[in-house]
Amino acid sequence: MTEHAPLILDVAGLELTAADRRRLAHPLTGGVILFARNWENRAQLLQLTSSIKAVRDDLLICVDHEGGRVQRFRTDGFTHLPPMRALGEMWMDDGKGAKAGPGSGALRATNAATAAGYVLGAELRACGVDFSFTPVLDLDWGESGVIGDRAFHRDPRVVALLAKSLMHGLLQAGLANCGKHFPGHGFVKADSHTEVPVDKRSLKAILADDAAPYPWLSSTLTSVMPAHVIYPKVDSRPAGFSQRWLQDILRRQMRFDGAIFSDDLSMEGARRLDGQVVSYTDAAVAALEAGCDLVLLCNQSVGDGRAVDELIDGLEKARKQGRWQPSVDSESRRLALLPETLPQAWDDLMYQPAYLQALDLLP
Repeated sequence: MTEHAPLILDVAGLELTAADRRRLAHPLTGGVILFARNWENRAQLLQLTSSIKAVRDDLLICVDHEGGRVQRFRTDGFTHLPPMRALGEMWMDDGKGAKAGPGSGALRATNAATAAGYVLGAELRACGVDFSFTPVLDLDWGESGVIGDRAFHRDPRVVALLAKSLMHGLLQAGLANCGKHFPGHGFVKADSHTEVPVDKRSLKAILADDAAPYPWLSSTLTSVMPAHVIYPKVDSRPAGFSQRWLQDILRRQMRFDGAIFSDDLSMEGARRLDGQVVSYTDAAVAALEAGCDLVLLCNQSVGDGRAVDELIDGLEKARKQGRWQPSVDSESRRLALLPETLPQAWDDLMYQPAYLQALDLLP
């Protein structure tokens, strides 16, 4: 076990290059995040994930695979999963006329959410993927284009119960989960990929509404990803760089003890701290010091990958300078996200009764 491997990096293409292998073998690298450019078909994906594990078998292979428009693998047999809003709409539909049954929609929706989690997790695991950054716990305020139909519902109680059901399905497939984007990205219109969103509501209002699913799910969540959003009435820094949000509120007040991932450090919402444009290394150090266990740098391996190498070297130098301290607890949280069971082979999965029933339950 390494002392602390906080970096989640990406790889450039359909197979590993010598540069990819060198970066993945570095003791500060804890995992890989895959994108659509890393996908051609199931055989190629299984070869890629196998070659990643051959470099280091403890690397966490991750993907953003939620359903709807955020689903990286869509062909060669992968089920097209519905956006999470479809489950929220199912919750609200109790039928009509004599067949209407109060609450029947909610029960169907929780069953469908578990089925979606199981299908999502089982298909990923059959291709060697360990982990998906799902579910979205943001509320559907109807304002955010970047969240939109990725959210289950406007009501935090519905969000929490559908998310818990989805996480149950993931668990059945052997996958951990990631609630995002703490304490809530659904209220602001700005997209943190290209801007620095600001949510001017009070802490009391945020905790009562957008952040409410997090303490309700504290016994179920295995990881959390904070938002690159500034909540100025709480802290001047985005939540992912804020000790107030991550340590005081999420860890102590909400008693969350799972892993905390930064969102992508290459996003605009992560590049500006205290009004200044910062390097990837400074952003990573700030996130780790604020309370993140793991930090993501995405889409920087394409081309010469200089930014990835600069981050690895910069974080190593920052450690020697005492700017951040490796955490044994953080490393334990990372390792806890790795699946503990063997995956089913794809061909076996296609005949498994539980999987076939789950497909029938999807909206």
